[in-house]
Amino acid sequence: MAQNSKTLKNMTYDELSVGDSADFSRTLTEDELVLFAAVSGDVNPVHLDSEFAATTLFKERIAHGMWSGSLISAALATTLPGPGTIYLEQNLAFKRPVKLGDTLTVTLTVKEKQPKNRVVIECAVRNQEGQQVVSGEAKVMAPTESVELDAPTLPNITIER
Repeated sequence: MAQNSKTLKNMTYDELSVGDSADFSRTLTEDELVLFAAVSGDVNPVHLDSEFAATTLFKERIAHGMWSGSLISAALATTLPGPGTIYLEQNLAFKRPVKLGDTLTVTLTVKEKQPKNRVVIECAVRNQEGQQVVSGEAKVMAPTESVELDAPTLPNITIER
């Protein structure tokens, strides 16, 4: 799953204004789900075992809640404020399950600027039907220097089944 090359540009603390927003989207694939389980160590069968998941409230496999949370991290790092952002705090509320094939869009909105380059950012994650799946707030230290750079090319990863 090589990432397409793109340019990453940040917004510095001084450039940010309350109300600024940005979006970041990603689709949950089987490979993403399995890789997240492998990297995180969270092998709860509700994520990985169709037969087990069928006996749960959700009736099918669902994503790890923190997969959705990781999209917030990615959005902060790549879109708003972008490269150089330091993640300080996060609170999350999981509103509904995320299923295989769902495309999530993270919307980040600057809520408050604080001293020492701290910024509070409202985080809303919605599925392709516009339903909110996660809400929360992040606190970050915004970069003070402008940067624009090529996103790294990630290696192709294959999963042996």
